[in-house]
Amino acid sequence: MAQLWGGRFTKETDQLVYNFNASITFDRKFYRQDIEGSIAHVKMLGKQGILTGQETEDIIRTLKQIREDVESGKLEITSEYEDIHSFVEANLIERLGDTGKKLHTGRSRNDQVALDMRLYTREELLATDTLLKELLTTILNLMEAHTETIMPGFTHLQKAQPITLAHHLGAYFEMFKRDRLRLHDIYERMNYCPLGSGALAGTTYPLDREYTAELLGFYGPTLNSMDGVSDRDYLLEFLSACATIMMHLSRFSEEIIIWNSNEYQFVEIDDAYSTGSSIMPQKKNPDIAELVRGKTGRVYGALMSLLTTMKGLPLAYNKDMQEDKELSFDAMDTVKGCIALFNGMLATMRFQTENMRRSASRGFTNATDAADYLVNHGVPFRDAHGIVGRIVLYCLEKNIAIEDMSLAELQAISPVFEEDIYDAISMETCVNKRLTVGAPGKAAMEQVISLEKKYLETDWH
Repeated sequence: MAQLWGGRFTKETDQLVYNFNASITFDRKFYRQDIEGSIAHVKMLGKQGILTGQETEDIIRTLKQIREDVESGKLEITSEYEDIHSFVEANLIERLGDTGKKLHTGRSRNDQVALDMRLYTREELLATDTLLKELLTTILNLMEAHTETIMPGFTHLQKAQPITLAHHLGAYFEMFKRDRLRLHDIYERMNYCPLGSGALAGTTYPLDREYTAELLGFYGPTLNSMDGVSDRDYLLEFLSACATIMMHLSRFSEEIIIWNSNEYQFVEIDDAYSTGSSIMPQKKNPDIAELVRGKTGRVYGALMSLLTTMKGLPLAYNKDMQEDKELSFDAMDTVKGCIALFNGMLATMRFQTENMRRSASRGFTNATDAADYLVNHGVPFRDAHGIVGRIVLYCLEKNIAIEDMSLAELQAISPVFEEDIYDAISMETCVNKRLTVGAPGKAAMEQVISLEKKYLETDWH
């Protein structure tokens, strides 16, 4: 078909070149944003007297019809068109004739695509935030239910000190809460309208850019037309936030995979979120957790791809920037899908609380508290550290926990120990005497849970 820009050219574009240049196969994804932006543009043109009232009415009505026809399947977006902008405008002209040709007055495809991508990214950002809030709600519900579920805390994947499941899950609550804060910050920076920037130098038409921005829900217009058409910082920031979200999901997935192993048996994943083996009938694999972990790489890839694309581009618009779409669309869909599936897996997961407690006990996670007991009875810390090290060796030889030792056995290593040592190193004591803000003690956790509930009751959009 004849191109919207064909007047300058004397011969048809080679088909391979056309296919390489075209973006309709992927930018069709934001037909709604393209039509929404066009409607706002036309309303502004009518308000400014650049279009007549009748022309404005006819174009807006027809644009809405095109949108309805696409959504109903009556009108198909095909590769006959170079891009989504050409598709919309060509169909408008076909239905309205010369009036349809006035749609593009005071506008370039450069500021049009910049607007479409910004509108689409803003919508995806808000959808991602909503899913994160749902995940945070699931985590908080589990935290409330498990303030007394004792488990080992780890460093270097070695059992370190006893904590609660609520405390462990609370760490991920903080991560995903920060992810939401990042999304909010990005929204605040990106919510300005590039429409009216023209190709790069604005336009001679008396556009009301503030009005267009208001119609589209932006805080105002972008303040430099060259930056308006060439800025993709907001998309880089969103992809960076998506990469961080996936990193958090991947860390959580890795722990669930470990917890699900035969050696740990801390969790049982619901059948709906796991699969079996084609050959080994005993297997129950944590597929969703593994896929989330695996898909993190493709989101990282989208970020690195766009950073690389943008790093050498002079002002203003360059065709390289068409590469901002395919991988970004994939990353956005991937992140949303991973959050939703992870949330479902977590909400239906069964925690093996007895196994968790037994693991904390058998892992000498109360060794630090035994050393603290000695310090509180006048033993220098370095000496206490050595005494408890000998106790751990003794327990390993006997295959018992510290609390399983008799008082005589303890006193044989250090006469400082008294009967109250057993209360001092009980798992409940070890956890609940840690009451500083952010610690795993029940009272401290309940305080944090109360704060997190208040946080979830408010929203920024």
